[in-house]
Amino acid sequence: MDITRSSPAPVRVVAVPPEPEPADPTAPPEPADLATLSEPAGLTTLPEPVGLTTLPEPAYAEPLAPAPGAGARARRRSRPRDLLALLRPGQWVKNLAVVPLALLDTHPWGAAAFLRTGWAVLGFTLASALVYVVNDLADRERDRLHPVKRHRPIASGRVSTAAAGVLTGVLALSLTGWAVAGPAWQWWPTALYLALSLAYSQGLKHVPLVDAFIVATGFVLRLVQGALLVGAEVSEWLALCVFSLCLMLALGKRRHEMTAAGRAHRPALSGYTLAFLDHLVVLVAVLTAVSYVLYLRDDAALAAGASLVTLLSAPCAVFGLARYLQLLLVEQGGGNPVHVLFRDRATLVNAALWAALVTLALVLPHASA
Repeated sequence: MDITRSSPAPVRVVAVPPEPEPADPTAPPEPADLATLSEPAGLTTLPEPVGLTTLPEPAYAEPLAPAPGAGARARRRSRPRDLLALLRPGQWVKNLAVVPLALLDTHPWGAAAFLRTGWAVLGFTLASALVYVVNDLADRERDRLHPVKRHRPIASGRVSTAAAGVLTGVLALSLTGWAVAGPAWQWWPTALYLALSLAYSQGLKHVPLVDAFIVATGFVLRLVQGALLVGAEVSEWLALCVFSLCLMLALGKRRHEMTAAGRAHRPALSGYTLAFLDHLVVLVAVLTAVSYVLYLRDDAALAAGASLVTLLSAPCAVFGLARYLQLLLVEQGGGNPVHVLFRDRATLVNAALWAALVTLALVLPHASA
């Protein structure tokens, strides 16, 4: 009987140890449970946390610590660059490409014609820079949603709205001085461009098709401004060619924006589809080629013996249009027409050949004389 009384005692002793076991994990396992709750399981296998914990802190912190006053000097160095980027100097080539087209119908060429053309380029450069700053101020919140435009100076915060406002005033005063110093009442194309751009910024940029047509109209006004200051008449076919070409580039840019960032950042894109834009771009490209050929045949001031030269320049124009459509539709480019037209090697070679042929056709009458 004594043996039976003593046998349950060891059984009770054996049963007692498992009872504290659920309580023992409360102290050590708590950090492990918190770690598993705070981090995904996949992150615990990454070597980065181990590497960061093993790095000596002084060696890591010392290179990041700026020298006294270095931050202020860096801001003073970067601010002029940011203000210059706000003016988009890379887009000024548009004025150099469009305004001098008025010289095509001006003969003979002289220093006065080139000086007046340069004056027209200066005026539209100031006007377009003013428009860029105003647009970036108005679109700064929407640009932050775009994968590329969010890096613009105002959208990224590198240039404050106050500094952009001061820059706007400086540009407006400079443009006013340009108009006063130039020939009287021959600045109206620039003034009309500013009015259209202001209406564009205030709401017309949100209207599908109207937004692209206003952009293209601005380039026709560049051509008219150059013709006024040079004293030449604007050819209707040349104006139509410039309008349709720039409309094609504007529509191509919107197509690229739709494929790259969707429709959220530009409300006007809600009125477009990729198929609709593809049809429009091809239609306008055909109009550009036809109007260019008609300009060469009817209005271009070319020599009678230059028919072969002008005939050879037409394929160059068609190839340039086809190459842009290839970059836009096949290679998904077209976000920045300036980069597409002036950084693509095939386009540059074709443009150089076209310019040589057109220049030869223009110079032939004077060489024979």
